[in-house]
Amino acid sequence: MKIDAIPTIDINRLFSSEQAEVLVRPFSEYLHQHHKTLDVAHRHNFYHLVFFLKGIGTHTIDFTTFNVFPNQIYFMVPGQVHSWSFQGDVDGYVVNFTESLFESFLLKGGYLENFSFFNGIAIDGVINLPGDLAREIETIFKKMLSKPQRGIFGLDMIRVLLLEMFMLIEQNTLFHKSQSIPHYNYTLLRNYQKLIEKNYLTLRLPKEYADLLFITPNHLNALCKAHLGIQAGELIRNRIILEARRLLVNLTLSVSQVGYSLNFNDNSYFTKFFRKHTGMTPEEFRRKNS
Repeated sequence: MKIDAIPTIDINRLFSSEQAEVLVRPFSEYLHQHHKTLDVAHRHNFYHLVFFLKGIGTHTIDFTTFNVFPNQIYFMVPGQVHSWSFQGDVDGYVVNFTESLFESFLLKGGYLENFSFFNGIAIDGVINLPGDLAREIETIFKKMLSKPQRGIFGLDMIRVLLLEMFMLIEQNTLFHKSQSIPHYNYTLLRNYQKLIEKNYLTLRLPKEYADLLFITPNHLNALCKAHLGIQAGELIRNRIILEARRLLVNLTLSVSQVGYSLNFNDNSYFTKFFRKHTGMTPEEFRRKNS
């Protein structure tokens, strides 16, 4: 019988209660309690962030591998595939929280989309913090650990501390990006990435996104080439390929089913598209990663 090659971890499995919305733990304790085989690729149905204070190794997110360093923080959104490989002892902090944690609190759907590290792009979710900011973030984690993780006021205090952390890190990210990208251009590119995330299954042409952004396709393409080093259409194709990779490691789906779920009505066209942009066929990718 075929099985899902990439297990999905449900946040409720980490609690005895089925009403869990957030979990904050020291990372070494979390590893010991919940993850004894982190070298196996897995995904979560919740937001997952890890702040490293000690240890070295590698972390692979959506098939991109990063070296692990102290004062490094990782942000992952639901559905991303990842695995770890550590050398020696590691420590830091981990927070898991559901998509619903901030919805009733802020009464603003999609608020987390304002933060660049929650855009689902692996490289944007890996941040090396400068020393002073790292100490501030460590203090926030210690405060969260001291708060009850149940009850209205306990959850509200953790929500406030998480938002403070997100804002501090985003301000640091924006400061460094503003040194090379004017604010207006950065905002346009972020909005383009958000639109791709929401519409990549149905909108495949840069012109369609340029219309939604009220700019010309040439302007959009120039922005992408100047600040990202790639053409506008490549961002769309990269998102489609990423989802194809995520789906292909699920052995319960045939290659044709993966293509169909990505709106490729012709399986041969999906195979050609995937091979053109990855250098291998879907079947070859599946064998390599399963």
